[in-house]
Formats: sequence, structure tokens, C-alpha cells
Amino acid sequence: MTDQFWFLGGRARIVIPGEATGGAISVMEFTDTEKHAPPLHIHDREDEVWTVLDGEVTVFVGDERFDLTPGEVALGPRGVPHSYLVRSPVARLAVSFAPAGLEKWFSGNSSPVLSGDDVPAPFDIGSIVAAAAAFQLTVAGPPPEV
Repeated sequence: MTDQFWFLGGRARIVIPGEATGGAISVMEFTDTEKHAPPLHIHDREDEVWTVLDGEVTVFVGDERFDLTPGEVALGPRGVPHSYLVRSPVARLAVSFAPAGLEKWFSGNSSPVLSGDDVPAPFDIGSIVAAAAAFQLTVAGPPPEV
């Protein structure tokens, strides 16, 4: 397990790096606040699976919408636009990527969470989006709204 880092205003950490699975899968944990939503995006390489650990999250996959609560899961297949929106004050998700590798994009475009650090670090969305191309990830639209 690695230390927490800030990514797009939320906390993240790599729980299982791809190196531990021979590149088959990686697992990350995200802790985000209400109304947090990454831009709609498409993975060309990997499938993404969200498991809600705490809170309420709406997942958007193509034209479908899934309102999830703790213990529920949704799949974002490669090639299909997807995102999520936090509907509770705080939500915690376990997110799996298969095959692995994308966790390096997250950690490479983040800031470490320092001890006692409760305010998200500033970020440059333009540079994060530009770095995504090397990982075959494309932004397909703005963050979703309910």
C-alpha cells in the first residue's frame, strides 16, 4: 500500500499496484466529497470497476446511470465513456483497473497528502488531461451532474 495523495481535489491511494499482479490488475481507493465528479472519460486499454465502500455514488456508463450505495458495484468497460458523481457528504470507493498501469498516471499527476492536511492541493487540469494521452485515456466531456 502506498501513501495517500491528492488527485482532482480528492484523496487517493494505490492499494494493490500492478507490479504485485504481473500487470493483470491494480486497485486504488478514492475518498471524495459531495458533488465531486471526474470529467467524462474513455479508457482504450482497461476496464474500470467501482465498488462503493462508504457513501452514495452515481456512476454513469454510456447512456446508463447507476445509483450505488455501500457494497454495490458497477463496471466501466474500455471504450465506453464513463464517470461518477458523489451524492453523499463523503464517499469512499475501491476502484479496480484491468489490466494495470493506469495507477501510475494517477500517482504521477498528484500531490502527497501531508500530515494534518485536510485541504486539497491545487491542480492543473490541463496538464493532467495532457498526461492522460500517454495512458490511452481520453476526456470525452465535462463532469456529470445529476
